[in-house]
This record gives sequence, C-alpha cells and structure tokens, in this order.
Amino acid sequence: MTRNIYTDLTWLPRPPQDFSAQVKSTDAGKSLQKLAQHALNENQLNSLAKKFNKLRAASTDFSPLTPFKLGIIGNATTHFVAPAIQASALRHGIALTVAEGHYDQPMQEALDVRSTIHQLQPDGVLVAIDYRGLGLLPSPGNKEMAQENIAAAMAHLKQISDGIHANSKAICIFKTLARPVEPVFGSFDAALPGTQRWLIDHFNRALAEWLLGTSDVLFDVAGLAETVGLAEWHDQTLWNMAKLPFASIFIPIYSEMLARILGALRGKSRRCLILDLDNTLWGGVIGDDGLEGIIIGQGNATGEAHLAVQHTALGLRARGVVLAVSSKNTDEIARTPFQKHPEMALREEHIAVFQANWNDKATNIRAIAGELNLGLDAMVFLDDNPVERGLVRQMLPQVAVPELPADPALYARTLLAAGYFEAVAFSEEDRKRADFYSQNARRVSLQKQAGDMESYLRSLQMVMTIAPFDAVGRARISQLANKSNQFNLTTRRYSEADIAAIEVDPACHHWQIRLSDIYGDNGMISVIICRDKGKEWEIDTWLMSCRVLGRKVEDAALQKIIAQAKKHGIEKLIGVYLPTGRNGLVTDHYIKLGFTLDTQNEDGSKRYHLLVKDAPVTTFPIEICSK
Repeated sequence: MTRNIYTDLTWLPRPPQDFSAQVKSTDAGKSLQKLAQHALNENQLNSLAKKFNKLRAASTDFSPLTPFKLGIIGNATTHFVAPAIQASALRHGIALTVAEGHYDQPMQEALDVRSTIHQLQPDGVLVAIDYRGLGLLPSPGNKEMAQENIAAAMAHLKQISDGIHANSKAICIFKTLARPVEPVFGSFDAALPGTQRWLIDHFNRALAEWLLGTSDVLFDVAGLAETVGLAEWHDQTLWNMAKLPFASIFIPIYSEMLARILGALRGKSRRCLILDLDNTLWGGVIGDDGLEGIIIGQGNATGEAHLAVQHTALGLRARGVVLAVSSKNTDEIARTPFQKHPEMALREEHIAVFQANWNDKATNIRAIAGELNLGLDAMVFLDDNPVERGLVRQMLPQVAVPELPADPALYARTLLAAGYFEAVAFSEEDRKRADFYSQNARRVSLQKQAGDMESYLRSLQMVMTIAPFDAVGRARISQLANKSNQFNLTTRRYSEADIAAIEVDPACHHWQIRLSDIYGDNGMISVIICRDKGKEWEIDTWLMSCRVLGRKVEDAALQKIIAQAKKHGIEKLIGVYLPTGRNGLVTDHYIKLGFTLDTQNEDGSKRYHLLVKDAPVTTFPIEICSK
C-alpha cells in the first residue's frame, strides 16, 4: 500500500521493531532525540513524551537539547496534541515544556498575569484558535459588514498578542484558519464577499500581512489542511464529541510542523543542501552513460522528475540555502553536465563546494562542512541510494537524510515536505546567504594562492562597519542571537522585543558588525552586547558568523570595545564563557585575545578579565568604519 507523504512522515525512516523497548530503556536526552528521528504515530509520540517527562521529573540532563517553554491557548481541546508536540520537538533538538491554558479561554489566559501560561514564563505561546472561535459570521453580499467582521477578529487577536507581550517576553504563534469544506454557494463562495470562505481567505491574508511587521510568527495550518485534504482534515464527529479541531490522524504532521517552527526560533533550521548526482540530479550514471546518455530535461517523464529536483534546489538557494555536491565520481566527469548539458538548470556557479572523488559520502560531507564553516547539524543530504543514506545516518547522525521513494517524481516533493529549511523570517541577508558561501569558497582558493595568511588577509581588502543596534538591523540581530551556536560565548537568546529594549537601555552598549571584501558583502557577521557593572563592562553576548573565522574580525571588534570602554571611563572588561556542547570552538576565545582567567567552574563555565589600560593594541588587515 502506498504511504501518504504527510500523514506517514515518509521522509523519516520507519521506527525500529523494538521501539517500545528502546523507549523504556533510554535514560538520556540524546537517546530520546535519536528515537524521535523516526516516522512515529500518535501512540509512539505519546510514549516518547511520557518517557521524556519521567526523565525530566528525575532531573535528567537533556543536553545537547535546547530548552523551550510553550504555552497553548485556544478554543479547542489541546491535551491530545500537547504530548505529540513535545515528542516531535525532540526531533528538532528542543527539550519542550508545555503549559495548556484553560479550555476556550484564550483572552483570559493572555490578559491575566496569574494565568497558567504566564506562570510558566513561556518562550512562545501557540494561539490555537480555529474559525469557530473568532466570530466570523457570514454576511453574503455585504462586503462592508464582512470587512468589519474581519477587522474585529484581527483586533481580537491583537488584544491577545498585547496581553501576552505585556505579561511575558513570549513570541506568539498564530495559526491561519483551515476553512470548512462545505460551500453554501458552491464555486461562487470564493467570489462572493461575506461568505464563510471569503471571510476566512481574507482573514488569513490579513493575519499574514500583520505578522510580517511584528516579532510574532505564523503557523500555516490552512496550508497544511489544504495539502492533506480539507475533507479529511475536518472530523465533525471528533469536534462534537471532544472538541478536537482536526482528525487525529493528522496529529503527527501537525505536531511536526509546529516543532519545526520552535526549532527555527532556536536557530535549528538547516542551511546547506548536499546533493548526490547520478540518479538524483539526473537519470543514469554520467561515468558510464556519458553526457548524451544521462536523462534530464523536458519531454521525458524521468528527465522532468530529476529536473524538478534541480529547480527545487535553485528555489532553496534563492532563499539562502547553500548548495553543495557529494558524489563518488571523477571530478572532471562529474562537472561535465553542469558545464555542457543544455537541459541542466543547476550550474557550477550555484554550487558552493563541489566534492567529487572516490571517498565515502560521510567523509565528503565532513569536508563540505569544514570548508563552509558550518556544523554537521546544518546539513541535509539528498541521495537516491538507500545504502549511502544508511551510511551517512550511521556515521553522521547530526546530518538530516530524507528517505526517498522509488519514484523520482516524488523526490522534490519529499524534500520540501520534510521541512528542513523552515523559516520564521526572511531578510535581505538570508537571500544573499548562498552567494556569501560561494564567495567564501573563492576566498579559500585565494588563500591557497596567496601562500601565507597575512598576504591572504591583506588581499581580501576587508572593510568592517560597526554601528549600534537600530530598528533596521533588529530582525537580523535577533535572528543571529537565536541561531548562532558555534561562535557564541554565552548563547543567550533574544527576541526582537528584547533587542528593542536593549537599544534604549542606558546600561547596555551594543554593536552590530558587518564585513565586506573584494568578493562582496558578507552582511551582518557579529553581534556584541556589553552591560554596565559600575567601573566594569561585562560582555553579555559575543557571537560571530563562522564563515568569517580566521580573518581577525574578533581582534578588530575587541579594539572597538576597548575604545568605547575608555570613552566611558571603564576600567575592566569581564568576559564570560558558558559551554553548551556546541560552542567548544570558542572555549579559549578570551585567552587568545589577552584576557586573564579568573574562575573556572565544574560545569565548564569560565570568567575572565582584561584591564582596559593594559589592553594590547593589535594590528589587523581590516579597515574600520564606525557609525
């Protein structure tokens, strides 16, 4: 029987036969996360969540999972869904705590500082209100009344949002409305103002446009319901009996899609797609079949299927996903289709790193990650061969490896359905990210030609622009604070609202740092926050993009901090390192910059100091522009 991509989460491997036994025997967060990487049904998700909560009650250390506290409010029953969300969050590296508000009291929960959700002090609140809870009453043919109806519903959600923000620092997650199936006017429902479909369609558009200007995020439940089928989504019997807003068969995919958003809010979205070549980007084997023998392009069902994979990769690249190649092949032969085949959509310039050799795929993926200065947990590997997929899963469990069906026509759909590249925002810098990494690959080539590091760095003609936080950079600053893990001394997470508060806090001194060079603009690459402690500044946050490692950016940034500290009469800088399991890269950051170690605790955290008057003056091949 054909499996449904969405209800069965077919991009994930099937759970092991002894899944229940493994759940019972596990005693660590990492083991739970590994078990969550399978296509689990509702019962299996509940089992995993039950074990997670049991271990948490026993004060289990869940590292390297990232904690997140979620409140849920709405007009429907949520306690059937909450465990599945909790278990699905494990799949995305999140140790989730959930607090459910009282049934059908979203406004009361939002406005009352003593409510269930506010007692949790959540990081995010899911506002799970469906079309039945917003008073969108049909007024067929009366457009003015329909617009007033939508405005009233939007005002209702804005009041909930204001209440949540006033009582906590949580991000609100608002759902689009899945419209009911049955049209009163038939096809005319979509055109006639005031019908239920017209109201819901226009409300969803108004909601999406409103959220673009806020720090809150969108959960497109309407899109999910339409994808899986509205007639299947709505189960009137379950609503009448238990006030469940959708059929229980969709609990796993609903939970998975929400968990992706939570992961994206914590910087867990993947950033690099690594592509196999033979029988993935084209049909056939280039080394055996030659340029004329591979199947790619229009007019052939198999060729069009593989071309769809290429167009999907290009679409992802256009939104900032970095593309790489890992192929068992001779390099010159592997590159030939990119250079010479007229039907190829992908070209060499689209690929940031091209690894074609006879090494195993895991070795190549490690090399790609190293060259891009990205962690393995940023990688997705697409390969038609189940043996290669199994090898990478076993050797590199941090890498996401989607299961692919036998039919290549479903490759592109499966990749996108897996949601590895979930976004909660999109900036100009996101759009340029793939080019940043391609440019970085050319910088590596230049470094090899330059011969020595100093010559290489001078040849880049780097210009660093340093400015205080501002409203223009706020979204990107928050994005970096939430997704930077490796070069991040304290890994403190800040929402856009937090950043706005820091901007006007007189006890905070803050900088956003951009870098350009002869190959282009790297965009915002570093964020630094210092807090006043009398005659001392404590460096609360220091994070940097790994793609500019080894270019003395940190030395230049420190000189800026020192210069500003002297202006404010500061005598000492305090540096703090808080280990997370992912930021070992910067464990000696402050020592390298001339700080003195004061204390080192059992948990690995360290505290340093640097006397401003004794701070070393260093030279670096970077031009500094301050604003």
